[in-house]
Amino acid sequence: MITAELRHLEPHYDVVISGGGPAGMAAAIGARERGAEKVLLIDREAEAGGILWQCIHHGFGLHHFGEELTGPEYAQRYLKQVIDNGIDVLTDTYVYDISPVRRLKLMSGSQGIRTIDAGAVVLAMGARERTRGAIRIPGERPSGVLTAGLAQKFVNMMGLLPGRRVVILGSGDIGLIMARRLTLEGVEVLGVFEIMPYANGLNRNIVQCLHDYDIPLHLSTTVVDIRGRDRVQGVTVAPVSATLKPDMSRAWDIACDTVLLSIGLIPENELSRRIDLRLDPVTSGPVVTSRMQTSANGVFACGNVVHIHDLVDFVSEEATLAGQAAGDYAMFRHLPADNIRLIPGDNVAYCVPHTLSTDREHTVYMRVRKPMEKCTIRFGSAFKTKVKYVFPAEMVNITLMPELLEKFHGDTLRIDVVQR
Repeated sequence: MITAELRHLEPHYDVVISGGGPAGMAAAIGARERGAEKVLLIDREAEAGGILWQCIHHGFGLHHFGEELTGPEYAQRYLKQVIDNGIDVLTDTYVYDISPVRRLKLMSGSQGIRTIDAGAVVLAMGARERTRGAIRIPGERPSGVLTAGLAQKFVNMMGLLPGRRVVILGSGDIGLIMARRLTLEGVEVLGVFEIMPYANGLNRNIVQCLHDYDIPLHLSTTVVDIRGRDRVQGVTVAPVSATLKPDMSRAWDIACDTVLLSIGLIPENELSRRIDLRLDPVTSGPVVTSRMQTSANGVFACGNVVHIHDLVDFVSEEATLAGQAAGDYAMFRHLPADNIRLIPGDNVAYCVPHTLSTDREHTVYMRVRKPMEKCTIRFGSAFKTKVKYVFPAEMVNITLMPELLEKFHGDTLRIDVVQR
């Protein structure tokens, strides 16, 4: 395994990246490509790579590398590029604060409390899982209730099984993958219960992780009670109405010893709030320009800290752009100002970036609010494209060309998803 160890911390870096996961590594390489000589990658874990180390399943790299890799293989390829490019890596370190002049306060077990200056900063802290407290499940508070990602770490990295009879609440991708993983380890997965009338994971994961292993998926159904004093002994589940109210007359009990929660991810933006960045109320991530610059000059953001991505390949693509822009900023290159503001319209929850420029082509990432078949994505009155379907769990990404954007110079561009 390739590892990186920093022996000397410089007082000033051209670009500093907070977060050493897939987004952070891609941003560091992007900054180096644009001529930034001193680049520092900081991660609070013992080694860079982020969540990829525990994702031992395949499905990574198809878009970026053109071949199917596991999570550790994907991380290893990027970490090798980081080291080959002479990028400093500081692990076991937490970025506590960033001043308006980009002076970073670091807390580290090896370095102590230090301050360094940066020409540009990239935020790539990723996301964390929603917990039981976020959705207020009634019942007792026994052991055996944990997030799907924590269970994944237990099984794949520590060789520990969380339980023997498992109920999974929520149909996020991590929960679907863990349903398959636990089944392969001999655990009885009693079902996946999703409160919405549609699944919240990628269709390929529903097929490969649930259908192929005969694991039942219960839509419009949720857990309404958890029982057990010291350890989970069972749960009560109930179907919900169109307004998501449980129908207790149709509830039933399930005996189990473990409840896994796969109820979504939240961008890790404590640092963003501390430095008073402008945040999008829908994504909970920073508002960014077409070059991934936040509301603070010289501070860029990318990856799941901005919005939740389906695939790590898209994270790497977005992070490379952020790193290149940070490198340009640090090298005193001019960053053209954006002149178009994007507005989410009918059946569009959000779109990233929030502004565009007319000087080049742009990739716009967006999510819809509800499923829709045989629909049209409409960009103002100038352009529209037909798609077979859209789904909240699958991010839509579309490339917009300069000749289209020129029609909206200095104006707003509204994006709608409508039925044909």
